[in-house]
Amino acid sequence: DYEIQRQIEELENGGTILNETRAFDSKLGCTVPMRDKEGKQDYRFMPEPNLPPLILYDAKSLPANMNHQQVVNIDWIHERLPDLPSVKRAKLVERYGILPEHSFTLLNEDGLTEFFENVVKQTQMKPKKVIGWILNDLLSYLKQHSLTVKESPVSSFLLADLLNLLEKKEISSTAAKQVLAELWKGEGKTPPEIVKEKKLELIQDQKELEQICQAVIDGQENEVMAIKAGNLKVLNKLIGLVQRETQGRSNPLLVKQLLEKKLSE
Repeated sequence: DYEIQRQIEELENGGTILNETRAFDSKLGCTVPMRDKEGKQDYRFMPEPNLPPLILYDAKSLPANMNHQQVVNIDWIHERLPDLPSVKRAKLVERYGILPEHSFTLLNEDGLTEFFENVVKQTQMKPKKVIGWILNDLLSYLKQHSLTVKESPVSSFLLADLLNLLEKKEISSTAAKQVLAELWKGEGKTPPEIVKEKKLELIQDQKELEQICQAVIDGQENEVMAIKAGNLKVLNKLIGLVQRETQGRSNPLLVKQLLEKKLSE
């Protein structure tokens, strides 16, 4: 602040500002000359003989007779620059319909964006549902075991294979989580093999499901009375009991329909 005011006064009084280095004397409250700076050599500015001149052009201003190897074409560099994180996040949100906060997580974890996109390419499941499995299940496993995405024993192909089974309603989401836990062991088994081995496929026989639903209804007299009295929330308990009875091998939506049908009879 002192020097700004000093130079203003010097110029307004017809003086000139010298090329010099000055120091601030805190006791006197002013700046004092230290040494003169007459030319560039005093600042140690000098040509470096091993560095050629840096010549910058864009595609429009590039001279026709110029050797392309001796200049830097700014447009050529610009075309090859990767997207900035903010642009990448915006593209992910627009392309896949995911939440902005999810795009942050995908980019913050090295390799997670590529993993997510590979799963989306290989599965019939919508990206909005895939992102849940990536962030809530896969990422939690990685964090628990202090592994990077590239070190994951569950590849994008295996996860996509698992999600396809879920999307085709061959297994329940509960069973899918069991399969993922098995895949994490890295024993080389595929999701269909695990489903078959653990007998996790959904019960396709509707008559069998109806019998199980009826058995649950018969054993829950109080809950049935509550539902018929208008407390529909109790229905979730019956669905859970059927799920437990079938060890997660029943489709909750179908179970809900069967229970509602039987309770209305």
